[in-house]
Amino acid sequence: MEKANILIVEDEQKLSRVLQLELEYENYATEIANNGKDALNKLEDGNWDLVLLDIMLPELSGMEVLRRFRRTNQSTPIILLTARDQVHDKVSGLDLGANDYMTKPFQIEELLARVRVHLRQRSTIEQNGEQLSVGDLNVDIGTREVKREDKQIELTPREFDLLIYLLKNKNQVLTRDQLIEHVWGFDYYGDTNVVDVYIRYLRQKVDKEFNRAYIQTVRGVGYTIKDHVQ
Repeated sequence: MEKANILIVEDEQKLSRVLQLELEYENYATEIANNGKDALNKLEDGNWDLVLLDIMLPELSGMEVLRRFRRTNQSTPIILLTARDQVHDKVSGLDLGANDYMTKPFQIEELLARVRVHLRQRSTIEQNGEQLSVGDLNVDIGTREVKREDKQIELTPREFDLLIYLLKNKNQVLTRDQLIEHVWGFDYYGDTNVVDVYIRYLRQKVDKEFNRAYIQTVRGVGYTIKDHVQ
């Protein structure tokens, strides 16, 4: 079985080496970048299955690396590593396209668990050429292409995952807890209001400019995508 390629972007050399040893012990192939410019070059030149990206980096910040990389690559999972425990930093990273984040100091076992989850999700998407649709909204899971009325819609990885889960369960009402579990994954410790925030983002992109709104709120319960809107 081919090893997954993981890029570790971390300027603390002791930590980057520990991460490399732990990941290679789990049979992953790794490389290290110790600054933002080096990271961006490696990202553009390599074929990565997952990226561990520190926010505070010399030469080019992790946020800027993330922003530039997401211009051309929306599919590679990125887990942010940050010493900051502020909601603003986490939300900013997720808005720029990060899939997950971990606040330092963290337990290596939890990091490895999150790496496994994101690699498994990526593998499932790549192996599944499935297309999902409702009305004039069409999603290609393999290419991560979203269109409505033949208009291309750009989504962040989290917005895309949320849309996919809603589409796979269309006409079913999904609670916030269900969405947290299946979209944010395993042990998410944040406020479930994050679901409301991302539903609002999705509506702005998927429904707002069109005559028909697919994403529906079921008051006191959760959200659904319906084939037929009353």
